[in-house]
Amino acid sequence: MLDASTKAQLKSYLERATQPIEIVASLDDSKASGELLSLLKDVAESSPLVTLSESRDDNHRKPSFSVNRPGENHGPRFAGLPMGHEFTSLILALLQIGGYPPKVEQEVLDQIKALDGDFEFEIYVSLTCHNCPDVVQALNLMAVQNPRIRTTMIEGGTFPAEVAERQIMAVPTVFLNGTEFGQGRMSLEEILAKIDTSGVEREAKKIDAKAPFDVLVVGGGPAGAAAAVYAARKGIRTGVASERFGGQVLDTMGIENFISVKETVGPKFAVALEEHVRAYDVDIMNLQRAAALVPGDDYVEIKLESGASLRSRTVILSTGARWRNINVPGEHEFKNKGVAYCPHCDGPLFKGKRVAVVGGGNSGVEAAIDLAGIVGHVTLIEFDKQLRADEVLQRKLRSLKNVDVFTNAQTTEITGDQTVNGLVYKDRASGELHTVALEGVFIQIGLVPNTDWLKGTVELSKHGEIVVDARGQTSVPGVFAAGDATTVPFKQIIIAAGDGAKAALSAFDHLIRTPAPAEQAEKALAVA
Repeated sequence: MLDASTKAQLKSYLERATQPIEIVASLDDSKASGELLSLLKDVAESSPLVTLSESRDDNHRKPSFSVNRPGENHGPRFAGLPMGHEFTSLILALLQIGGYPPKVEQEVLDQIKALDGDFEFEIYVSLTCHNCPDVVQALNLMAVQNPRIRTTMIEGGTFPAEVAERQIMAVPTVFLNGTEFGQGRMSLEEILAKIDTSGVEREAKKIDAKAPFDVLVVGGGPAGAAAAVYAARKGIRTGVASERFGGQVLDTMGIENFISVKETVGPKFAVALEEHVRAYDVDIMNLQRAAALVPGDDYVEIKLESGASLRSRTVILSTGARWRNINVPGEHEFKNKGVAYCPHCDGPLFKGKRVAVVGGGNSGVEAAIDLAGIVGHVTLIEFDKQLRADEVLQRKLRSLKNVDVFTNAQTTEITGDQTVNGLVYKDRASGELHTVALEGVFIQIGLVPNTDWLKGTVELSKHGEIVVDARGQTSVPGVFAAGDATTVPFKQIIIAAGDGAKAALSAFDHLIRTPAPAEQAEKALAVA
């Protein structure tokens, strides 16, 4: 099943295990079971600590397998073949069961162990989904730490009838105790916040008690990470309040234009960003959504949705952007029921089906090209009179036989019953309405800045972007901004990172030219 190179790597990883690992495979006579058994034999041969046994008369999904310590039965379960992006999830599960400590703060591990209740998670994934492993790995870790938590990764391609029955049209989709728990990327902290509300309250109180910062960065994408590094290197008190560290990069599949990094994927790049920031003395407060900015003479206050507040002498806003909605009937109603925004993640769920892509820029045409290799047919709808994508992408698109392109077309409605069954568009030249029968619609029309919470306090452009000058200064003294949330014309990772560094240097310049607040001056005199 595994080639020689992968076997060697697996053996090297499993040398870190210190405790016995028991794999129990639930199998039948299907081809998929044969493939899974072949994989598990390769795993067992990679370490003397791993034992493999088979079961054919249990009630588990087939093919599947569990990873446990001997004598236990609450370890992670994998239903289907955990290859592709999920192979890493398998390796981590083996290592954690084998005694290798997870890279998680002890405080978080203690919170998991203290959870009171029985939790059975089922995670539906596709092997091409780059967001799925984070969810699988977070839940697997919880199962390893707490015997009352059980998790099963379910590869949708192996269990299509189950996927259809539960009407799963987006991955990852998580069920908890038989009820849908969430969809899309979720970190370990986000999952814990949803099931342990007392933990959220404790964190809010802890944040509320923090001393003022010199620089507070709001947002943890490339701009925020760069700002935090540059501020911390100045030796000043630096904090980052982020809804999810990594930001929109977490939803980006391929990155090939960040100079000095030939190619990478978004989640890996986001991990590198956070590791770089954590190498400095930066107070990272994750899962914190900003609700309001209150200017002040000495400090700027950032109110958080949790109820906590943070104060800082300067603030750098780097809240980024999110997918733009087309705002037509059916888009909200059928989100994750045929309406999707990530072709890499959700494309495999539409194998052989008819889908539409709304948007003729680079992202829309790239999505259509990607989907054409998976689905039965792609209809691309572009509002403008011509596609706006690069010519090289348009040439590739025109070469595909299962793609239709309609320009000067306005999407007016997405139709469906329980799931999407069609799209209606208007020919803008004739005014005639057309209906396309399909099962999925991928929205790819660009981004909208995350700045609603700033209205009335910071000057925004007509598009909702934060207005900044050449130094990143906003209309509020001491408040700077960087990245996709600003009026900077080109929304690129490398530009956001550069602007984050610039904003931090501008904030530092502001600090050294501004008298310290009275309470800080009094403390300095008392020390003297």
